[in-house]
Amino acid sequence: MAKTIDIASPARTQAILNQYGLRAKKKFGQNFLTDGNILSGIVDAANLTKEDHVVEIGPGIGGLTEYLARAAKDVLAFEIDSDMVKVLSETLAPYDNVEVREQDVLEADLKTVFAETFGEGEPVKVVANLPYYITTPILLALLQAGFNWQQLVVMMQKEVADRLAAKPGTKEYGVLTVMLDYYAQVETALKVPAAAFNPAPNVDSAVVSLTPKPAERPVEKPAKLFSLVKSCFAHRRKSLWNNLTQRFGKEEETKDKLHAALDEAGIDQGIRAERLTLGEFTDLFLALQKHGVYDI
Repeated sequence: MAKTIDIASPARTQAILNQYGLRAKKKFGQNFLTDGNILSGIVDAANLTKEDHVVEIGPGIGGLTEYLARAAKDVLAFEIDSDMVKVLSETLAPYDNVEVREQDVLEADLKTVFAETFGEGEPVKVVANLPYYITTPILLALLQAGFNWQQLVVMMQKEVADRLAAKPGTKEYGVLTVMLDYYAQVETALKVPAAAFNPAPNVDSAVVSLTPKPAERPVEKPAKLFSLVKSCFAHRRKSLWNNLTQRFGKEEETKDKLHAALDEAGIDQGIRAERLTLGEFTDLFLALQKHGVYDI
């Protein structure tokens, strides 16, 4: 392997951008991480070894990619910006264990791509500084893609990270918290100040580690469960009952069924959605089906 070039140092990052006449593009949510201690912390949080297959999303000029290539067996990086792909062909030239794929990760058949790249059923770790404007869609796409994931270590806006790890009854707790709780154990690994980036974003960031866990109460179609959760949070300050009747209707027959489902699930109709756990949402979901409020 050829000599490394330390892409992510502040001076080197700026020199690369100047060399190619580039600047961060807002439409792609680009901010280049230039703090080596943070980059090392991300690799540590992912517990990388030379046996690991790693996927990165939005490598930019390759600052994090370089650290991943040094620590892992191989790296597949998705980059949507063709200008950055050209830069990466040079900045990552010293590493023969990196493949850059010019594609929007949200348009990729991830299970198939990973099987072709790493082997059918091979475990994969995702390590990435996610574009903040599409953090949630990417997270959900990864969790629902059906590949064998070992760990997701992803940087995002701190406000979103707080929502992922929130507890019931807090202002941060919401739909995203419940959805993530179905699939993963969530921990905040690092807090990242805005000054660690070029250019500095307007918000602080955090690195979150997700590890897979079996659903406590698996359901046949999780998307249906999540649709119910969204309805329950539709008007956050209103009671669960108000949100349910808005979703399903206020006819007497419907209200009788809703009462029966709530009673079976052991849930007070006057409670707010923010106080319900994933398990309680699941109980309600199954009870609503049983009492014919809607079919699966």
